[in-house]
Amino acid sequence: MKLIAGLGNPGPRYADSRHNVGFRVVDELARRWAVDVSRYDRHFEGLVGEAHRSGQPVLLLKPATYMNLSGQSVAAVWRYYRLGTADLLVVMDDLDLPLGHLRLRAGGSAGGHKGMEDVIRHLGTQDVPRLRIGISKVDRSATVEYVLSTFTAEERPVIEAAIGRAADAAECWLARGIEAAMNEFNRRASGDADLQAASQGD
Repeated sequence: MKLIAGLGNPGPRYADSRHNVGFRVVDELARRWAVDVSRYDRHFEGLVGEAHRSGQPVLLLKPATYMNLSGQSVAAVWRYYRLGTADLLVVMDDLDLPLGHLRLRAGGSAGGHKGMEDVIRHLGTQDVPRLRIGISKVDRSATVEYVLSTFTAEERPVIEAAIGRAADAAECWLARGIEAAMNEFNRRASGDADLQAASQGD
C-alpha cells in the first residue's frame, strides 16, 4: 500500500487558493486514474480514493482537518495500514520556491509549513518524502493572506502546468521511488530555472 496525501483546506472557500495546490494534485491523479476522491472517511478524517497503480494499491488522501492539523489525518491512515515512511508522499505548496517549480525531498524539516510540521509531529520523524510546489515568495508578514489568496490570471497557466508535472512526479515516485523522482524532476526544475534566467538576460 502507498499513500499520496495532498495538503490543503477543505471547502469551496479555499478550493482555488495557493495553499490548496496539494489537493489539486490529488484531484489530478484521481482524474487520470478515474478514481472518486470525494468519499469522506470519518476514521481517517479526510476524503479518500483507492486505486491500483504500478502493481500495488494506492490511497489518495485529502485531509479534512484544515491545513494546520493535517498530521491527524495522515497519521491515522499511516498507522491503520502500518506503512513505512517510504510508503508515503506528501504533496504541498511552498513559499520558498518560484511559482510552478517542483522540488522532491526524501525528508528534512518542514521549512515553516504548518501542515508539514503537523505531519512530522504526528509521525514522529522528519524522514517523510514530500513533493513541494512553488507558489512564489512573499513578505512573511503577509503570509496568511497570501497563501489563502487565489492565483492571478497570469499565474494560472503556470500553476496548472505545475500541477500536471507534479502528478507526473507522483506517478514516477510510485513506479520508481523517491530517488528516481528526485533525479528526474528536481533536475528538470533546475534546468527550467536556468533557461528562464537566460531568456530574461537576453
